[in-house]
Amino acid sequence: MGSLLVLSGGHPYEEGPFDELIHALGNWDVTHLVHPEAEQKVAEGALNLADALLFYDMGGYTFADGTVAVQAPSQAFRKAITHRFLSGKGAVAMHHALAGWADWPEWHEWLGGQFHYQPGKHGPDSGYRHDVAYEARIVTSHPVTLGLPESFPITDELYLCPIDESAITPLARGEGFDFTRDNFYSAANAVAGEMFSRDDWDHPQGSNCVAWESRTCPAPLVYLQFGDGPDTYANPHVRRMLAQALEYTSGGTA
Repeated sequence: MGSLLVLSGGHPYEEGPFDELIHALGNWDVTHLVHPEAEQKVAEGALNLADALLFYDMGGYTFADGTVAVQAPSQAFRKAITHRFLSGKGAVAMHHALAGWADWPEWHEWLGGQFHYQPGKHGPDSGYRHDVAYEARIVTSHPVTLGLPESFPITDELYLCPIDESAITPLARGEGFDFTRDNFYSAANAVAGEMFSRDDWDHPQGSNCVAWESRTCPAPLVYLQFGDGPDTYANPHVRRMLAQALEYTSGGTA
């Protein structure tokens, strides 16, 4: 039996269904840490015994009174993650992990993309859209996509944000839904209390890639945009993809 370390916190989710999901992904001994404890435990060496690692966290944010502040992770946390990757041990990042640690550039260089809550030198804030019914089409033969149908239906939250396709190997694309400004809502407006608004917001057309492997991380790093809530957790194809991603990035230790 391999060991799986799951990091969460910083973004709301339904704890019971998520707990059921992470205990149904293979023959793993699961440890689940929630921020801020998760950051502290990783800094103290929690990664040392983890065969597989799942990021379902969105660290580094403080939301209050219609504003958002960002904080970089501790030097010890960054060192621990960096050491893991340089040693060849990989990880899986899921859903809102694409937004986490906005003040840690290397994290997003490894991931190959970033969801932005605020506009800045990178350009506009990013877009979100809940409960989108679309087809996830597999585009690459890969250990993570083994045994999956050519496409499968899913209803989940999607993001409109920068994704560097030169830095990734696409595994699945979202079809049947246009990744354009008019189909998404502004994250900055939502933070300011205007949910489901695109007033005074613009964003270029985005990538429809919803699952990929990093080409820049020194260890296997897979990102799956799936994972907003219980409906997605229960999708058998998402479960298979996530389980295979953990097996792949851990070097087959399940």
